[in-house]
Amino acid sequence: MTSPPTLSVNRTAVQWSPVCGRYLVARGAAVGHGLLIEELPFAVGPKCNGPVVCLGCYQFDADTEEEYCSECGWPLCSECAQDEGNHHFRAECRVLQDARARFFPLPKGSSHCPQLDCILPLRVLLAKETDPERWDSQVEPMEHHEEERKEDADVWHADRVNIAQYLRGPCKLSSRFSEELIMQVVGILEVNAFEARTTRGFPLRCLYPYTGILAHNCVPNTARSIYPSEGYKIRLRAMVDLKDGQPLHHSYTYTLDGTAQRQRHLKQGKYFSCTCERCQDPTELGTHFSSLKCGQCTEGYQVPRQPTDSDSSWNCNNCGASSSQAEVETLLQSLQSEVNKVQGLEMGAKRLEEAERLLRKYKSLLHPLHFIATGLRQLLIEMYGRVQGYEMVQLPEHQLERKVELCRQVLGVLNVFEPGLSRTRAMNLYEMHVPLVLLAKNGFIASRLSGGELRTRLVDAIDLLKECVEILECEDKSSQEGVLCGVAAQALKQLLLSVEGLGSELN
Repeated sequence: MTSPPTLSVNRTAVQWSPVCGRYLVARGAAVGHGLLIEELPFAVGPKCNGPVVCLGCYQFDADTEEEYCSECGWPLCSECAQDEGNHHFRAECRVLQDARARFFPLPKGSSHCPQLDCILPLRVLLAKETDPERWDSQVEPMEHHEEERKEDADVWHADRVNIAQYLRGPCKLSSRFSEELIMQVVGILEVNAFEARTTRGFPLRCLYPYTGILAHNCVPNTARSIYPSEGYKIRLRAMVDLKDGQPLHHSYTYTLDGTAQRQRHLKQGKYFSCTCERCQDPTELGTHFSSLKCGQCTEGYQVPRQPTDSDSSWNCNNCGASSSQAEVETLLQSLQSEVNKVQGLEMGAKRLEEAERLLRKYKSLLHPLHFIATGLRQLLIEMYGRVQGYEMVQLPEHQLERKVELCRQVLGVLNVFEPGLSRTRAMNLYEMHVPLVLLAKNGFIASRLSGGELRTRLVDAIDLLKECVEILECEDKSSQEGVLCGVAAQALKQLLLSVEGLGSELN
């Protein structure tokens, strides 16, 4: 029986530029949500700097006694020990067993298991031997930024000792893999691997040699989904309509961070500075997502003169008053510290009320759509309707309207930074439909709305749910997004029946 092709769908082409290196473009026009790539991973394994996990299912439970493979003695739960098709048994177990490479359990309280850092690099190396053609054509050319990684001497030394020297020493692989090759693999994974989750929600890393060469942009035009139930197959879809030959982008960083924060993350983790349109625009495409209220006038906002410069001055767009980058960073660090304290509170009324207090406080310091304010709104959206004292059916109308307002403000930002097929947009669409329905029903019961007006309001909520389901219907059913899709689809069905009943009554 032949194995399935690793790249079963490919509606893209590879191009090269001095700036991006290899990157992907659309091959033919594609409509939003259209499937562009379907690819199986080259290797799958545990995250670096993580705890002890089962090497078959990546499950971690600090309260459960660790279990080990009867063949090699490395972490393996009893369920995975019965499944010889899992990743651990694909030559890896034999390497560890033949070398008698002993696994040392961690002392209680330890959160990082350095021994497991070698597992995914080992799996890549073993896959290189079994699939040399794919290695040569797709994996070996991937960026690994060796010289830049060497500049962080502590991390480079730790990787060299914990991974390269461990595989060549205790694992007795020196005759098969050079230190240079192993460090290249470590770099490829650091720069290109994607994080995924198992069907039970445990994190891991996957290497996709073809999808992994997507270029970065802080306003992506593609969305990816990973399917653990299909061998961690990845599917890449167009977020918006694409033209033939249009470069494909995804975001290597969190789109709801400000420019300075995104630049710092990219420089430290991906070894480049972004020069996309959003990063070069002081107002971040008109959103003012990083802008500060001017302290010298009442109308202006301070924006960075050179957004991609780590030492740029900040100038008011109304009166010209200036602040240094150091002053701005000191302010933001202070505000972020306050936000972190609120996020650290137990989920409950106090956390919600503190988040609202900070939003009010920051009105005099930040643009209304600043990323810190947007993050607080996202936090509040998740709490309104869920925490004790603020359950959805108990919320007064002004708090239902508050949740709708919060959703609209966050969606306004997402419509700019994550247009189209965005999971974050879908979740906010779902969150917004619930208070809209309750407000409509309350208005009808109180005789403030006629039957026709109630129907119109419910149709608006139906439109939100339809878009939510349309975005999420291609997600893995076991994922958080896939589960939400099922919930939204059921809510949509019930609303459609309600509107159908109203139509009959009105006729």
